[in-house]
Amino acid sequence: MTDIIKTEKLTIGYNGKPLIKDINIAIKKGEIITIIGPNGAGKSTLLKNLARQLDPIEGCVYLEDFKLSEMSGSELSKKVAILFTDRIKGEMMNCYDVVATGRYPYTGYFGVLSSKDKEIIENTMKLVKVEGLREKDFKKISDGQRQRIMLARALCQEPEIVLLDEPTSFLDIRHKLEFLSILEKMKEDKKLTVIMSVHELDIAQKISDRILCLKGDTVDKFGTPEEVFTEEYIRELFDVAEDINKYAEEKNIKLF
Repeated sequence: MTDIIKTEKLTIGYNGKPLIKDINIAIKKGEIITIIGPNGAGKSTLLKNLARQLDPIEGCVYLEDFKLSEMSGSELSKKVAILFTDRIKGEMMNCYDVVATGRYPYTGYFGVLSSKDKEIIENTMKLVKVEGLREKDFKKISDGQRQRIMLARALCQEPEIVLLDEPTSFLDIRHKLEFLSILEKMKEDKKLTVIMSVHELDIAQKISDRILCLKGDTVDKFGTPEEVFTEEYIRELFDVAEDINKYAEEKNIKLF
């Protein structure tokens, strides 16, 4: 498989202060990559750099053979979609209108939807199972419904890469499974590359091709679920003290 996105000596952070240094990773087309690590490890910061919402302190991100920093906004939005729920406020918009904004990279200056655009919107809403929400006020639906509308919006862009920040946080178990099954279907059918941060380790273990582990100021490990999910390593990554681990065992609580 071809590398669709890679970083070279990437250092990221805020106001010139490094948070994660010297990130050198390559992600192949059609992979599902999850990013895990303790709170504050830089998961969202890394995603924002890959989405070009933040500029790196040093180094480079490449999308195929092109520097991310040199791509036009239109070029980038046809390749990369993001699901960060704070990006769309949705005032005075129904759910159909929000999903339709995913077609804006293709509609030209005036944003007029063609029959093809409308067909893609309808098909995507059916795929994500949100067609029943089309006339609902986006601001008045539940967090879980909003997350699914935002996924439909992202997929409407027909991207090659989708970036997601904690995408299942507001979903109940049924909708969580539906959400993940859609991502896996898009991976199989469209070779969609998925890069997402998660805090649910069971999801990372079951859905990922590879897992990017952040700790301290570095990428601690980048490997398969089998390589990452050993009890010893996960305890080390999340700095779980022996007394906490012993307490969990006594209470029959599964930590990882």
